[in-house]
Amino acid sequence: MGVKRIAVIGAGVSGLGAIKTCLEEGLEPTCFEKKSDIGGLWKYEEISKSGNPGIYKSLTCNTSKEMTAFSDYPVPDHFPIFMHNSKMIEYLRMYARHFGLMKHIQFQTNVCSIKKRPDFSSSGQWDVVVETEEAQKTYIFDGIMVCSGQYTEKYIPLQDFEGISKFQGSCLHTWEYKCPDNFVGKRVAVIGLGNSGADVAGEISRVADQVFLSTRHGAWIWNRVWDHGDPMDTTVFTRYNRAVQKLCPRYMINRQMEKKLNERFNHANYGLLPPHRILDQRTVLSDDLPNRIMIGKVKIKPNVKEFTSTSAIFEDGTEEKIDVVIFATGYKLSFPFLSDDSGVLDNQYSMFKYVFPPELEKPTLAFIGILQPAGAIIPTSELQSRWVVHVFTGLKQLPSRRAMMADINRKHQIKAKDSKESLKDSRRVIFIDYMDEIASEIGVKPNLFSLLLWDTKLAKEVFWGPCTSYQYRLQGPGKWDGARAAILTQRERMLKPLRTRVVKQSHLSHLSWVKSVCVVVFFLISVLVIMHITSP
Repeated sequence: MGVKRIAVIGAGVSGLGAIKTCLEEGLEPTCFEKKSDIGGLWKYEEISKSGNPGIYKSLTCNTSKEMTAFSDYPVPDHFPIFMHNSKMIEYLRMYARHFGLMKHIQFQTNVCSIKKRPDFSSSGQWDVVVETEEAQKTYIFDGIMVCSGQYTEKYIPLQDFEGISKFQGSCLHTWEYKCPDNFVGKRVAVIGLGNSGADVAGEISRVADQVFLSTRHGAWIWNRVWDHGDPMDTTVFTRYNRAVQKLCPRYMINRQMEKKLNERFNHANYGLLPPHRILDQRTVLSDDLPNRIMIGKVKIKPNVKEFTSTSAIFEDGTEEKIDVVIFATGYKLSFPFLSDDSGVLDNQYSMFKYVFPPELEKPTLAFIGILQPAGAIIPTSELQSRWVVHVFTGLKQLPSRRAMMADINRKHQIKAKDSKESLKDSRRVIFIDYMDEIASEIGVKPNLFSLLLWDTKLAKEVFWGPCTSYQYRLQGPGKWDGARAAILTQRERMLKPLRTRVVKQSHLSHLSWVKSVCVVVFFLISVLVIMHITSP
């Protein structure tokens, strides 16, 4: 049998990782990309085109560079801790060049349809029709990796806003927003409080006359800079913290996290306190929003009850004159190339571990990056791709359809019990837990006990330090010889871009030998506890 040919749809962060993992396992990938360049969501364009993701000019990554990096290619140490979209694109180009990915990408090529071949039940093959400026062409592939993302089809629930058709001002979605230049002196209503809504409201408020940020429920707000000036995600997403969370009751975790966020600013005083607990729904990351509220440039308002020709009437009975409405109401999942094959996905987009449709006779179609991790998307989608290629090559077998559906239903029940999230949030996963789950499928989850015996220094950083993607290259298939060094130097790479001025260190206090001993003892106890918790 010849080399298996794999179609990768999209050359964004998930698509690039998919191409690379295919090459690692001896597969032959062909990537189809609509645009003329790589980067997907992170490629800024002055005018957003239908079917493509759209971002604003100032968009900056919400996850720090060490948590965001591919598992065998750290972000350069001089890059900023949180990368602007231009820096993210630069990093992705470096990655693509380093691993020779560009030659496997067909640019300005739209995937029109993906259909099972007549002998699919035995071959698992697909007919893929693509279109360029010249003509359409049909390919036969042994497997498909859908990496087209989840931010291409904007969601605007106009039916929820009475009178919007009478509104004489302008309306747009954050997908169309680029910069604040067109909003100077305007009165702007931003509908929806997510990451984009908070970003856009804060940015526009610097030039607008007034910004009203309308939210149904409020939200818990995080910020990038955490204790001691460290990146929030490198402090929060550690194996130690996750072990503690598993030991503590859910109400206690909620209380502690909410207390921490309220120490920065009281959410109730700012009109942002939601009715739900912090673990029940997605949170929002915004460094700027509390400051803009504090100086009065952003006013938090409840949901809009109705629009008149020149104003918005809110559910609290207040009415404000409005010039522009910006909908920050999110996106819908869209796979137009699958529309003719309704047997692939149900209306809830049910997938085994958010990757494999359970109804297919052959597991030769996989969705990469179609989930919402609490942390960075690159490490999670890269692990998904590594698992998928093992399934495609026969190195790993999926469970029966019945077992996959049982797993899907079990997770739905847990989510329904533990949270109040909507269908569009149902793909939310716990960052470390999900990565460990996928890593266990291919034998690359780090073995803390083994590390503790043979490499205590590394074990301490793996357990206490940020759970970076390099941990999943320490052992098993795809092991990278540079993984240990990448983990032990990750803190240096975080600090490097900050040290642009040499400062003489004062006499800093150091841990006494007694405290050091206590730390080591507590570490040993914690490792034993987490091993007991995670053991079958």
